Amino acid sequence: MTEYQIPTGSAQAELVEKRSRFIGQVCPVSSEEEARAFVEQVKKRHYDARHNCWCYRLHEGGVERYSDDGEPQGTAGQPMLNVFQRENVTNVCCVVTRYFGGVLLGAGGLVRAYTQSAKDALDAAGISAVRRWTQLAVPCPYHLLERVKQEAGALGGVLGEIDYGAQVTVNVLLPQQLTDQFSARMTELSAGGIAVQQVGERDVGVPREKI
Repeated sequence: MTEYQIPTGSAQAELVEKRSRFIGQVCPVSSEEEARAFVEQVKKRHYDARHNCWCYRLHEGGVERYSDDGEPQGTAGQPMLNVFQRENVTNVCCVVTRYFGGVLLGAGGLVRAYTQSAKDALDAAGISAVRRWTQLAVPCPYHLLERVKQEAGALGGVLGEIDYGAQVTVNVLLPQQLTDQFSARMTELSAGGIAVQQVGERDVGVPREKI
């Protein structure tokens, strides 16, 4: 599969510009129905706001939509969408709510405020890379636990749950192409005592800072 990026979770960030209050809200979505439902949810919550501008991008079909919701054309929805295009983030919906503060910002000021609000909300949400991972279960003796964790991390693996019993079983997500290398390293490390078990494969979003 081709790797792509999504928001790690939902998040909100606020910005005040010349007494106008901007509330940026980001939500992961997987369909237009989910995106539109999120937009409507925000509109209901902030029914008393002057504007609820929005945009969304979907990985499936490359769908992109946006709305200025009454702001001057090109000053809100498109600049917001540009944030996610630049960051190469998809499966995302963003709504920026504006409570007007009585001072006109001008086209340039609006573009900057809506752009910053979308970027701040995305930063708060975080970005995850979705890629095909191999799920591995690694049974090992207690004295090798830290070494197993280190070796998995060195290959870009992501540690999951660790089960403690008579021996430890470390659950690891590893990039597909590195499974054989990791298994060989475990055999070498344990003189053949560790038999890595392949549990399955999954397309999983993992925060970029953990990769």
